[in-house]
This record gives sequence, C-alpha cells and structure tokens, in this order.
Amino acid sequence: MSKTINLQRIKELIPHREPILLIDEVIDVVEGISATGVKTLKEGDPYFAGHFPGHPVMPGVLIIEAMAQTCAVIAADSIKAAEGKIVYFTSIESAKFRKVVVPGDTLHFKVKKIQNKRNLFKFETKAYVGENLVTEAIVSAMIMM
Repeated sequence: MSKTINLQRIKELIPHREPILLIDEVIDVVEGISATGVKTLKEGDPYFAGHFPGHPVMPGVLIIEAMAQTCAVIAADSIKAAEGKIVYFTSIESAKFRKVVVPGDTLHFKVKKIQNKRNLFKFETKAYVGENLVTEAIVSAMIMM
C-alpha cells in the first residue's frame, strides 16, 4: 500500500530548506522502493529571475536535485536512523534533458530504487510534466550516518 509524505514530514526526513528544498510532497510511496515527488513551479521561484530573464526555464541541475531529494526522502523514510541526516550525491549517470520546464508546470519525479547497500543507494529517476518525460538520470547517494 502506498502513502503520501507531506511537506512537514519531508522537512523531518531531510535537512533541505527553502529556497533549495525543491519538492512539495512525495506521493505513491512504496516504502524503501519507489515514490513520486511533486513540485509545482511558480513565477516567483528564485531561480527563474536569472535563468533566463524574459524566458524563465528551470535549470536542469535543479531538476536533478529535486529528483535526488525525492530519493533522499524515501531512503531516509526506510531507514529510521537516517531521519534528518545529510544525503550526499555520489554519482549522476546518463542524465538526459528532453524538454524545458517553465513556471506553471507541475513536475512529477518518479524514482525507483535499483540498488541498496547499507547507507548507499542507487535510483532510476524520471521527471515528467503531465505525460511528457522532461529529464531522466541514474542517481546514487550516500546517507551520512
């Protein structure tokens, strides 16, 4: 059975805070296995002011970061001792950016664990706007225990 993790719980699980906290909620959580992070982009989000003036586009690296934050939430949720710990990227593989993401879009970050050894995780990640795949990557991360 899947569950939803709200913003308050996300902040208990990972230490990220605004303006770098890039997920609003995590839905369809299958504990320790998969989940979908959600972020609705607003015109006033800080990165749009400089990327790019007059033509706002969410930076691809921030999309990857949001996917990684979704991964960190489900990893921390599955290892109770990891709650609130720092999660560091260890690698990003096969990243592909397929479409631009703009204010008003709602991103869905679908993440699925493909490997886990103690505090090291590897996830397949895909970001969608509606049915459109916008970004994908394999993300590895380590929880600092």
